[in-house]
Amino acid sequence: MASRGVDRTDFGEGAAHESFLQYKRFRWFKIAALMCLFFIVVYALVEITPRPNGGSWEGYILGTIAALLIVWLAMLGIRKRAMTRGRWSLKAWTSAHVYLGLSLIVIATLHTGFQFGWNVHTLAYVLMMLVIFSGVYGIFVYGMLPQGLSDSRAEMTGPQMIDAIGQLDKQIQIAAQPLSDADSEVVLGSLGEDPFGGGLMRRLSGRYPRCGNREALRVMRGRLAESSGKEAAAIEQIVQLLERKAAALQRVRGYVQRRALLEIWLYVHVPMTFACIAALIAHIISVFFYW
Repeated sequence: MASRGVDRTDFGEGAAHESFLQYKRFRWFKIAALMCLFFIVVYALVEITPRPNGGSWEGYILGTIAALLIVWLAMLGIRKRAMTRGRWSLKAWTSAHVYLGLSLIVIATLHTGFQFGWNVHTLAYVLMMLVIFSGVYGIFVYGMLPQGLSDSRAEMTGPQMIDAIGQLDKQIQIAAQPLSDADSEVVLGSLGEDPFGGGLMRRLSGRYPRCGNREALRVMRGRLAESSGKEAAAIEQIVQLLERKAAALQRVRGYVQRRALLEIWLYVHVPMTFACIAALIAHIISVFFYW
């Protein structure tokens, strides 16, 4: 499980920095693994008839541990606002958050006794699993995509990338003046496009099938093959400018796509976390007041 807005520094890219996953030589991985192993052994050896389940003494213990872990894990967003070092550093907290969150797969599953049904108890379990798996996705995107995000910007800020495209639009508009009306109309159709435009799915896919610049470049390349003399020189200049703009658009859209991939999981993970806590409360109330 992960939380909103985790800093890239928490994920410690590069040999010079310790990754949050490797914190203190995988300290929290070892702790979580030992916890899981202990509970699995206890579950296998304990003699309860029927087998251990959510209503047995072992089930209550496991359920209490799982519930406390879920609440603690949800506090990472609050913890981020307190900057501390050492064993309670944000990196340490994030490492514990990830591995203890993953340990819930074992702890909560043993708590259920592998008994599921169409009820609020199973709903709480399913929501918890969705939160965990969305958190795993978050680990991937924050661990893998930021470098690509930095590369796609080519050391340019967002406004600088937009300004570069605007400058190319001005050059294309001037260069298109000697063209015929038909050619000029095609070229001018590529101007003024919003490189950040499009819905969520388009930003995630990085595909822009109605790109005016792509269409203008296709037409002008065809015209260049048919032209000669001054006309060919003018069209060649246009083609070069459109190619430069295509590269600039690709850079911006690559940046937008990576940003979308970095952010989309939060729209699942965070609301799902609150839904999981709500279902957990309903689960606890139903157990203590209706059983």
